[in-house]
Amino acid sequence: MQKIRKIGLALTLILSLGVTACSSKTADTGSAEPKAAGQPAASKEGGVIEISTVRAQDPYLKFDEGENFDKNAVYDAYEKDIGVRIKNQWVVDGTVDGPQFQEKLKMAITTNDIPDFFPATPAQVQQLIEADMIQDLTSVYDQYASDETKEFMQKDGGLQMKSGTFDGKLMAIPQTGNPFAPQLVWVRSDWLKKLNLPEPKTMQDLMNIMEAFATKDPGGTGKSYGIALNKKFDEGALGLVGFLNGYHAYLNQWIDDGNGGLMYSDIQPQMKEALRGLQDMFKKGLIDPEFAVKDMQKESELIFSNKIGVLYGAEWTPAHLAQGAVKDGKVVQEWSVYRLPSIDGTEASTQIELGTNSYYVVSKKAKHPEALIKLLNQWIAIDNHQTTPEQKVYEFGKDLKEKGNNYWLLNPVMAFNLTSDNGDVLSKAIETKDAGLPKTKDQKTRFERAMKYVNGEDISMWWEYLISGPKGAVSNIPYLKEHNLFHQNKFYGAPTPTMVEKREILNRKRDEIFLKIIMNQVPIDEFDKFVEEWKKLGGDDITKEVNEWYAKNK
Repeated sequence: MQKIRKIGLALTLILSLGVTACSSKTADTGSAEPKAAGQPAASKEGGVIEISTVRAQDPYLKFDEGENFDKNAVYDAYEKDIGVRIKNQWVVDGTVDGPQFQEKLKMAITTNDIPDFFPATPAQVQQLIEADMIQDLTSVYDQYASDETKEFMQKDGGLQMKSGTFDGKLMAIPQTGNPFAPQLVWVRSDWLKKLNLPEPKTMQDLMNIMEAFATKDPGGTGKSYGIALNKKFDEGALGLVGFLNGYHAYLNQWIDDGNGGLMYSDIQPQMKEALRGLQDMFKKGLIDPEFAVKDMQKESELIFSNKIGVLYGAEWTPAHLAQGAVKDGKVVQEWSVYRLPSIDGTEASTQIELGTNSYYVVSKKAKHPEALIKLLNQWIAIDNHQTTPEQKVYEFGKDLKEKGNNYWLLNPVMAFNLTSDNGDVLSKAIETKDAGLPKTKDQKTRFERAMKYVNGEDISMWWEYLISGPKGAVSNIPYLKEHNLFHQNKFYGAPTPTMVEKREILNRKRDEIFLKIIMNQVPIDEFDKFVEEWKKLGGDDITKEVNEWYAKNK
């Protein structure tokens, strides 16, 4: 789904500016006053305890000369500041959700050769619990988590922490994230002006805009389309999710059935109507006929070359659009952002997930489970409020300066803010040029970047202005919260037995039939056949299992 909180998300453009979509996100933290982040625990090694883990060497992490995963300034800082020595059992290239890391972790779990702590998926957490391989962290967390950590981890009302709790036992610590990450619609505003078109307020308005962009070719390329889509339905930008939400359809969510239970969103009538709308658009030539074989970057070439002027995307989308919008120190494409237009008189809700799908677990064999909590305490304290220049080591490395190396990726335990008031604070601060309004580290960084664009010092920071400015992406979030327009998946448990067995084939069938419908290769009524097939091939069993879980957890 919308993977805005995911560590693996990184945009080449932002990295070239010395930040990443995720690194700016990691700083999205509160402004509480600093508290003690933990003291070295007594041991035979003069107050230092050791804990092992496994790591993925993200391609965007660049080491300072003479450093590596086993010896680096960040690990040294943890040992010096909180008395926790981190040892890597193994390191592989890629990201934690990449194939190399996951394959090696799978083998480690199968052979019970796991480190003291490591990140695990919900399915892996369930597997480890059933195999009795990980510790109950309830008492360890209660004893060692700082007051700040306990408050921080409950900022979503406790839902993410609850998702790591099984039968009343805290078995996994969530790598928390802010779930309130909307899909929005992005439109070439210079083209709206050129064609004298109104801003989109309804889905019909947007349809008219897309048709005008496709037929009147405001980019002057000789061939234009109405909307940018790519082959991955749930992509953060250029995906289908925002469009579907405009029809009150939701992708891969468990939603209220009206009778106190849950039903699967992909098989509901609203999904059929959304697919009908896409099929009609395809027939009219509003959709690139090759979208089904293009990834986000490949389809984006049509945007950058002035052939498409509408797309759906997350709040970070301008960082991606900047590849085509800013050239030689000038903004050559003007974009505006809008809340999702609706197909009817009911406002559209933007679907969101729990906010986390990665958990830290501790092996039954680990001698110092408290080390994990100490690492968590330190990360939250430092990421919320660096109080001394030396603490910049956790973000930038030993020279304490930003240089685009992404040293923050070396931190073995991370938790990101579960909420944010950026939408209220930043838009006002940037509009009034009031540097006193931003309070958090993230807000100050974003304000400084946006003001460089506003003041004409650095036009490349256009993307930050479109994210954080007075009419930027995050300025829409307060309205969405106030009007309860975030549609959260109501199932956040580990995959059920039938999900594990059948979900992959069911999703494959869904993607296949949805693509065929959109591309007008089969009639829209094939959707009804898909629904019946989905139920027979395991969907009914999954629904039963999900509702058994829901009865215990709602």
